[in-house]
Amino acid sequence: MRTPLLLIFILISGSAFSQLGFCPGSKGDPIFHETFGTGIGTGAPLPAGVTTYTYVTGDPNDGQYTISSRIGQNNGSWHSAFPQTTLSNGKALVVNANENTAGMFYETEISGLCEATTYEFSAFLINVYDAASVDVCPGTGIPINVRFEIWDETDSSLLANGSTGDIDGTSSPKWEQYALVFRSQAGQSNVILRMFNNGIGGCGNDLAIDDIIFRSCGDLTEITSDVTGGNSMEVCEPEAPVTVDLTASPDGSVYNSYAFQWQESTDEENWQDIPGETGSSFSSPSVNSTRYYRVKVAEDAVNLADNLCSSASEAFAVIVVEDPEAPISEGDVEVCEGDNIPPLAVSVEDDESVFWFESASGGETIGTGRSFFPATEGTYYAEAAKTGFSCDPGPRTPVKLRIFSKPMVNDEVRRLCTGSEIQLDAGGGNFSYRWNTGMTTRQIAINQPGNYSVTLTNANGCSATKRFEVEPVDVAGIGNITSEGSTVIIEPSNSGQFEYSLDGSNFQRSNIFQNVSGGIYTAYVRDLEGCNTVSEEFPHIVLPKFITPNGDGMNDRFELKGVEYFSSSEIRIFDRYGKLVAMGEGAGFSWNGTFNGRDLPAEDYWYHISIEGFEPQTGHFTLKR
Repeated sequence: MRTPLLLIFILISGSAFSQLGFCPGSKGDPIFHETFGTGIGTGAPLPAGVTTYTYVTGDPNDGQYTISSRIGQNNGSWHSAFPQTTLSNGKALVVNANENTAGMFYETEISGLCEATTYEFSAFLINVYDAASVDVCPGTGIPINVRFEIWDETDSSLLANGSTGDIDGTSSPKWEQYALVFRSQAGQSNVILRMFNNGIGGCGNDLAIDDIIFRSCGDLTEITSDVTGGNSMEVCEPEAPVTVDLTASPDGSVYNSYAFQWQESTDEENWQDIPGETGSSFSSPSVNSTRYYRVKVAEDAVNLADNLCSSASEAFAVIVVEDPEAPISEGDVEVCEGDNIPPLAVSVEDDESVFWFESASGGETIGTGRSFFPATEGTYYAEAAKTGFSCDPGPRTPVKLRIFSKPMVNDEVRRLCTGSEIQLDAGGGNFSYRWNTGMTTRQIAINQPGNYSVTLTNANGCSATKRFEVEPVDVAGIGNITSEGSTVIIEPSNSGQFEYSLDGSNFQRSNIFQNVSGGIYTAYVRDLEGCNTVSEEFPHIVLPKFITPNGDGMNDRFELKGVEYFSSSEIRIFDRYGKLVAMGEGAGFSWNGTFNGRDLPAEDYWYHISIEGFEPQTGHFTLKR
């Protein structure tokens, strides 16, 4: 980890008195990494001699410690959990300061160091007191303050030391990483690490520590090239092979002398020394595929053989961008009209992007991504290009969308005569049929009202459903027959849809007949399926609605037209008080609006007509003067 903190350390008579700070240059692989265990739960006690504190399995009290991934189990003033911001994010060493005195709480010997080599020691610390606790500790509690000391293996020479300074409790848990840089002595391979709590026990001053790491520290070495100002060179495959000249430039922050070893890798993880390349400059051979180069740096060539005793530069990448293959189609798409159109899809490598076109070459991009949602039927083309590079794309792959039509259907309403059956016809064509009755024929015979449906499927697998609503026929019946002037109205006795006739041959949907001459007629009513027909004979007499006896020859008299067709008839006329004002045989009856030779007043009058063999007819008309 690199930080802007400035490293300051001074070597005086074999002992170094330092303040905390990180390695300002490149770092080697860890020679020591204490994680205190991964996973969750409580860990085993520390080895004998590492601490004088007492091991417990829950939250420690004064002078106690635990190894755990959990805190705040029985101490309500501590944070309830560790934030996941360390390197291992597992268990940690949790220490509760001694009640009476400050002092050392951790000591261990680190082995495997290289002689005369600069190292960085680092560790993560956290104050476990929750400053948001109410009425527990004054303010943020007693701060933690940890001093680190690094001694030579004889325990006689202090190589480096430094203190964190006060670390107050916070309202939210936060890990902080601290580091100390020191230099091993000639002929030295071990050091002793000691940690001290500078504070005393009380309310607060409780800490956790994790990820104690020792690793070599070297100059920050930069690699530059003759072709680019960055740390990579990109080459499209048709332009390969290429060569590159690289130069290593250490920054002088740590080493006093330099030994170099150039390395090569195909995956930036596994590195191989390049024989004979031990200078500050390196010229690569012809490169046909992606290669990574770096340089190991040490103060002494003997340390180059050990990654723990040297540092390494950042890698310089020669990236040969391979030409993409044509995308692999995941299949043409067929869909029925009206259904949702699924996407067209292709497969490409993880490092490739996909572009869609309407033509096999040229044209504008109409979509991106491995899936494309077309709006219309047609053939579309996908090509792949390496993501992040400006190299040419690969060949295009056609993917088709076909949209098939569905069978055309129209729903029907049918009527069924009682006790009979009808044929339901789904319609002809190259279809398969499936009725909701289970039948698979084009036509079915039914004898019960109800809702029927049939699904028609064409050769392309597209389907449509035709529905039949089968209703019982309306029962025909005659309720009333009315003559209004020359108009005859046949009123059915039941609601429904019927046809009407006055001659039994010519039927109409309207129940009103106009301009009908007077006479004896038969009214016919039948249902629309012709299941049942009813009839009734009736007299039709054309009666005036008003008379105007003014001698102009128009509407001067109340006369009956059509009564001559009946063998016997009688008519009587009444005023509004029910007084009989005229009467006589229907045939030839005529009344001019007088009574006993006097003109009667203009008003409504009522008639009563009796015809032998028929119900009497009554009504009224108006006398106008």
